[in-house]
Amino acid sequence: MTWVLGLGVYSLGVLGYNATVRRLGVSPYLSWITVFLVQIILLYGFAMVGWLTPGIWVITLVGVALLLYWWLLGFWGKGTLPFEGLHLFDGWMVGLGLVMVQVLGHSPLVHYDNFSHWAVMVKFLTFTGHLPGAHDTIISFTSYPPATALFITQFVHWVGFSEGAMLIAQFLLIWAASYSVFAVLRDRTRALTSFLLCLTIAVSYVFNINIRLNNLLVDYVLPILTVAGLVGVYVYRQKPGLQCGHVALVGAVLLLVKNSATFFVVVLASYFLGMLWTTRPQLVQRWPRRWASVWGRFTGTLVVLALPFLWWEWHVTHTFTVSKHEISAAAYRQQLQHEGNGTVLKLGHQFLKQVVNGQSLSTQGILLINGLLLGCYILIRWRSHQKNPLLKTLVAVDVIFGLYYASLFGMYVLSMPYAEAIRLDGFERYMGSTVILALFIGAMVLSRTIDYAFYEQEFAKRDLRAFRSIVTKNAYQMGSFLMIFFAIIMMYSEINGTKFTNQMNRGTLPVQLAQIASPSTQLTHRRVLLVDPHPGDVDSYYAGFLANYYFFTNHGVGQENFMESPAQFKQNVQRYQYIAIPEYHHTFTVMMRKTYHQEIRTGWFKVTPTGLVPQKS
Repeated sequence: MTWVLGLGVYSLGVLGYNATVRRLGVSPYLSWITVFLVQIILLYGFAMVGWLTPGIWVITLVGVALLLYWWLLGFWGKGTLPFEGLHLFDGWMVGLGLVMVQVLGHSPLVHYDNFSHWAVMVKFLTFTGHLPGAHDTIISFTSYPPATALFITQFVHWVGFSEGAMLIAQFLLIWAASYSVFAVLRDRTRALTSFLLCLTIAVSYVFNINIRLNNLLVDYVLPILTVAGLVGVYVYRQKPGLQCGHVALVGAVLLLVKNSATFFVVVLASYFLGMLWTTRPQLVQRWPRRWASVWGRFTGTLVVLALPFLWWEWHVTHTFTVSKHEISAAAYRQQLQHEGNGTVLKLGHQFLKQVVNGQSLSTQGILLINGLLLGCYILIRWRSHQKNPLLKTLVAVDVIFGLYYASLFGMYVLSMPYAEAIRLDGFERYMGSTVILALFIGAMVLSRTIDYAFYEQEFAKRDLRAFRSIVTKNAYQMGSFLMIFFAIIMMYSEINGTKFTNQMNRGTLPVQLAQIASPSTQLTHRRVLLVDPHPGDVDSYYAGFLANYYFFTNHGVGQENFMESPAQFKQNVQRYQYIAIPEYHHTFTVMMRKTYHQEIRTGWFKVTPTGLVPQKS
């Protein structure tokens, strides 16, 4: 039960940081994600100087010491934090969050990209204690920043390394960012508006269906962190210091999550600049002073925001001679010259077909968001006779969609091989991130608009009699009930969908591999052959990446074709030190019988000059 002790230490550390940032003025709804982002930046600093493992201990134990300090102050009646109270949405977040944690804790990793980068990066950091170097060829995508991997590494360091623990860690980051949306509510006791946001959280997973939460990919992390950033810009609009610090923190971590996060940082920075110009204290200043103040804060924040990423770019340039997916203007120019106008036109035609495809989930999401915002604007404007910002919000999210379409097309043209680009690989994944961002933006604005449309605007007077008529009272109660009902149902749908996916994955290669061999935790250069009867797994390098991750080696190879002579087969087998056969492969079994006179079906074997020797799983 050492994981219980480790979880306790980790939790105490988080609570210590939470108590600290709360006393610095951070909103209680933003405090959890703020703590996680602060820890990521601290971990990043330690990792960049080669002290990752000591850094994990220092960061966590400092949090524990902070908690003890604030507890002692509270014991003596000093520095007690105000408690706002618990609300219905808190129960929804805690209850369903715990259920999802339980499901993720028993979920296997299956998606290709877990083994090509995300999971193998966490495993590397956990068991080596440092960032990859030029000779650590087990890491292929060396230019990918390590933010989420560092956060997950800290968690599994304390609770123990497992696929379930990694998934839980990433879910904690997502759930903390999701909790921030409740900071925008005017009256948190209203079930209708609060559960509108709960429903939004649940519905957002529909547009993450290609990935789901049982993977370590960051396609959902990027938009939900951006949402937390936007919430902070609004909530701290009268606290310029906190506002600038929040933007710098969220933007810095976004850039350290993935290179493609630049678009989301631009969205965050644009809203931040707009809020700086329109915040009331700025309006009373004369324009020269106001101009200098706004641009000074904005520029300073962007500089601080960019510094960690610039450090990472320097690290990649000086550590690796060639790096996959590295940001390089020269590489982009070369790719554009190679493609030619004809290729670009073909890609554009294919891209446009996908955009207007009514069966596309992202297109359906865009139409849904547009329809809801426009419908609610008309309803509130003409039925309640109130001006509202929903139409402006609609225009803003459509601008976001348009710009992201343009940047996505640019990625296909400039950064992706033609064979993948013409298939629009990952289109729904990438667009789904933007749909999720727009969904949250629309829902947050709508929740405040609905609150302003209530008959009674004094919170203290809102009770069972605070309605214009019995009709509006019944409508409010029915609307609240439906929001609660569908928020629970939709979240359970995601939970059950994850369970179903786990059941369907029982016959996949990673699950089969776990049945014949134990995973390795010591980085080696062992030559491992993974025998796979499915050509697609081998041709896509899925089997090879899985072998590298599972056996923690940079010499894992997947092979399906064994149609060769006995001499060639023997020479092929002797090239490896170990062979894993998670699923029966008829040709391999026949060749083993002919060459070594052994009856081999499945298992984990050591290669010797006379054949294969079974190893303990």
